[in-house]
Amino acid sequence: MGRMKDTVDAHAGAPPSPREYRGFNWEGFKTLYLREVRRFLKVGAQTLAAPVVTALLYMMVFVVARGTAQVHGAPYGAFVAPGLIMMQIMNNAFANSSSSLLQAKVNGLMGDFLTPPLTPFEQVAAFGLGAATRGLLVGAVTWLAVLPFARLGVSHLWPIAYFGVGAALVLGFLGVMAGLWAEKFDHMAAVTNFVVMPMTFLSGTFYLVERLPEPFRSFSRVNPFFYLIDGFRYGYLGHAEGSLAIGALMTAALCLALGAICYAMFKTGYKIKT
Repeated sequence: MGRMKDTVDAHAGAPPSPREYRGFNWEGFKTLYLREVRRFLKVGAQTLAAPVVTALLYMMVFVVARGTAQVHGAPYGAFVAPGLIMMQIMNNAFANSSSSLLQAKVNGLMGDFLTPPLTPFEQVAAFGLGAATRGLLVGAVTWLAVLPFARLGVSHLWPIAYFGVGAALVLGFLGVMAGLWAEKFDHMAAVTNFVVMPMTFLSGTFYLVERLPEPFRSFSRVNPFFYLIDGFRYGYLGHAEGSLAIGALMTAALCLALGAICYAMFKTGYKIKT
């Protein structure tokens, strides 16, 4: 009895062992994903309403400026609306993951992502899907907001879903990379102003790429954002400037490649472990 009591006392005084997870940690993944979603929902006026107002201002300026002009037989408003929706999807997906990681880094809270029993794959999946959720939600709200100003019919549903989700994931992973790389908000502003924004505006959001002078036309043809927007617009108008096959393959390749890079960054603790 005495030996059994000593054993019980020894176990009672021992520190708790870490919980073991076999396979995919669904509970931890869900918790981190919901954290990312609730984070942007708390400031809905900034993350949901503001992008819609921006899109409506673009619609008003460009549609009024072009008047009754048509692009490939479609009113200009119907041509530019899918580009604006996709632009909001991409910008907000990038902003969600990049700002989440950078704010945690600046506030010294990166340890919160290291202590939970989450694998690098689970972390990348949670941050990427959280960013994609924000991008797609803002895109849906923007779509509703522009409907009174542009008659958007659906020509093909699959490109809208495929390129919309693909763009949200690509920019979400890109935001993860930028958030881990940046050490201060100036670094993030540089990525936004010199990488994301030029690629967005030189992707045919507001115009036909074929009308651009060189070298901007050639640059647009190798710009991944062009294929994302062009494929997404094809779903509404039934007309594409570029190759849908190339765009679909490039979107899948970018998702896999950027996701693998994010995984490697978390795996090695790139600018996380100090």
